Amino acid sequence: MFSQENEGLLPSSAPGLELQPQQDMKSLRFHWICLLLLSVCLLLWYCHVMRSGLSMNTGLRGYVRVLSSRTASHFLDFRCGRCAVVSSSGQMLGGGQGQEIDRQDCVIRMNAAPTVGYEADVGNRTSLRVVSHTSVPHLLRQQGYFFGREAATRYVIWGPEKNMRQDGKGKIFNALVMLAKKYPYTNIYTVTREKVQYCDSIFQNETGKNRMKSGAFLSTGFFTMILALEMCDSILVYGMIDGSYCSNANHSFVPYHYYEPSRLDECRMYRAHEHAKKGGHRFITEKLIYSRWASQGKLHFVYPPWPPQGHPQD
Repeated sequence: MFSQENEGLLPSSAPGLELQPQQDMKSLRFHWICLLLLSVCLLLWYCHVMRSGLSMNTGLRGYVRVLSSRTASHFLDFRCGRCAVVSSSGQMLGGGQGQEIDRQDCVIRMNAAPTVGYEADVGNRTSLRVVSHTSVPHLLRQQGYFFGREAATRYVIWGPEKNMRQDGKGKIFNALVMLAKKYPYTNIYTVTREKVQYCDSIFQNETGKNRMKSGAFLSTGFFTMILALEMCDSILVYGMIDGSYCSNANHSFVPYHYYEPSRLDECRMYRAHEHAKKGGHRFITEKLIYSRWASQGKLHFVYPPWPPQGHPQD
C-alpha cells in the first residue's frame, strides 16, 4: 500500500488525456464519412460510364454512323412496330396508297425516290432511306430536299468496298462525311463490309448460287428487305411485283421508276438484268426469295397484292 505522502506523487488525470479518445472518435467518423462520399461519387461515375457505354453500343450491328457522336449510338438504333416499305416502281402510280402509307409507324423508301408531287400515291413521310452508292450523287445534287425537308430521315448507304473504304480513298464515303459535317443533325449510316458479306451469304443460301461468281449485284431492294426484317415487327410492302408477274401475258406496262415515266418499262428492265452475264441485279430471283420469306408471316405485299405462295397469277 502507498502511504499518504506517496499519494501526492501519483499522476492525476490530465485533461488532455481525457479528450484524446473523443478526438480519435471524431477523426474516425470523419474518415468514414469521406470514404462513404468517395464511394458514392465513384458509384455515380461508374453508372454514368455504363449508361454512356450502353447507349453507344445499342442498335443494329452492321449499320454504322458515318461520324461518331457523344450522345448517339454508334450503330443504327432504330426499331419500329409496323413499317411501310415503298418501292420506287411505276406500280405506285395511280394507286392512291399515300394516306395508308403515312399511317404506318415508319416509312422506308429507297434511293432518291421523291415524295413531292406524288403524295397521293406514295405518301409524304420518310423515316429511313436505304441508298445505293450509285444514288449518292443524286443526294448531293438535291441536298436542300433530302437534308432540309427530310432532315429527320435516317440514311443507310451501301456500296462496294472500293467506294466505301475509310482511309481517305473511298469516294462515296468521303462524300458522306462531307454531308454529315455540313448537316450535323442528319443521321447517316453505312452498311459494313461484314453486313454486305452476310447479305451475300443469304442470297447464296436461298439460291444455291454465289453472287459474285454469277456476275450479279444485290439490289437496293434486297438490302432494304434485310434491314426491314431486322428493325420492324411487321412489314407492309407497296409497289413491288411478285416473281411471276412479268411472265404473265396480261401484265401491265409501267415505268421502272414512278418518277421517271419516260424510261424503260419495269418488266423489260427486270428481264435485262435477270439475264445479264455481268453487273446485273437479279430482280426476279429476289422476288422469289421474298415470296418464301412472306410465308413466315412477317412480310406482307399489300399493293399490288401477291398471290399465295405456290399459286402464280393467271
